[in-house]
Amino acid sequence: MSLAIVIPCFKVEKHIEVVIKSIPDSVDFIITVDDFSPDNTSYILKSIAKKNSRLYYIRHEVNKGVGGAMITGFNKAFELGAEIIVKIDGDGQMNLNYLPQFIEPILSNKADLTKGNRFKNYKALKSMPIFRRIGNLGLSFLLKAASGYWNIFDPTNGFFAISAVKLKDFDLTRIHNRYFFESSLLIEAYHNETVIVDIPIDSFYGNEVSNLSITKVFLEFPPKLLKAFFRRIILKYFLNDFNIASLFIVVGIFFGTLGSWYGISNFIYFSKINQGAPTGTVVIPTLLITLGTQLILSAIQFDINNYPKK
Repeated sequence: MSLAIVIPCFKVEKHIEVVIKSIPDSVDFIITVDDFSPDNTSYILKSIAKKNSRLYYIRHEVNKGVGGAMITGFNKAFELGAEIIVKIDGDGQMNLNYLPQFIEPILSNKADLTKGNRFKNYKALKSMPIFRRIGNLGLSFLLKAASGYWNIFDPTNGFFAISAVKLKDFDLTRIHNRYFFESSLLIEAYHNETVIVDIPIDSFYGNEVSNLSITKVFLEFPPKLLKAFFRRIILKYFLNDFNIASLFIVVGIFFGTLGSWYGISNFIYFSKINQGAPTGTVVIPTLLITLGTQLILSAIQFDINNYPKK
C-alpha cells in the first residue's frame, strides 16, 4: 500500500533536514506544509525538494495552524493516491524506527488509526518534562470523556497513522485548525466508528521550542471538550441510537434532580419554621439521589465499554 508522511512545518529550520533524512525509503510520498514559517524553513525545504523526488513542498500564504497544515497535507495525500497517511512533526521528537509498528495494524485490518503512547514506556515517561507529564495526564482524562475512546492513553500525541479510506469519511471541516487538532481528530474519529490502537513509543526532548501556549490550553481546551462531550452523548445515545445507557441517563438525571429539589426545598421549609425534618423527609431525597447516581454510574460503565472495536 502506498504510504505518505505529512509534516506540518513551522519554525523547524534546525531540525527539518535531519527529520527528512531519517524517513525510510519505503515511504512513497513526503508532504511538507510550510505554515508561513518566518525562519529559513522555506529555503531548506525548497533545497531538499530539488534533490528528493519524493518530497512535495506546499507553502501557506497565511499561518493556519497545525490543523490547517495537516488538512492541506491530507488533501495532497488524497490527490497522490496514498492509502496510509502518517503524521509526524518537524522538530525531531518522533522516532521513525516505530513506523512499521504504526503501519502493521492498519495493513492487517486490526485498526483504522494508530497513535503513539508515551505513557507505556517508563523510561520515556521519565524523560518527559514534569509539566508536560502532569498536563498530558489531566488532558488525557478530559479527552477520553469527550471523545469516547476510554481505551487509549496519551490522546494528544501527534504521532499517528490513518487509513486514507477511513479518513475520507471524516468531515474535515470539523477538524480544528490549531492546537486542538489532535483532539478534534479523535472526536471526529469516534463519530465515524474508527478503530484506534495505541503504539508504545518513546520521545526525545531536545532544544526545540514548543509553540503551544499553556494558557491557551487551560482556557480553550476545557470548553471545547465539554461541548464535544455533550454533542457525543446526544448523538450517540439519543439521536443515532437509544439503548440501555440512554435509559440510565434519562432516569438517573430525573431521580437525581427530583431528589435534590425535594431535599433542598424541605430543608429550606423546615429551617424557616425552626423544626427538625421528619425521618421520611430525609430518607426519600437520599434514596432518590443515590439511585440517580447509581444509574449515571451504570451509564458511564456502559459508555467506557462501548468504544469502536471492529
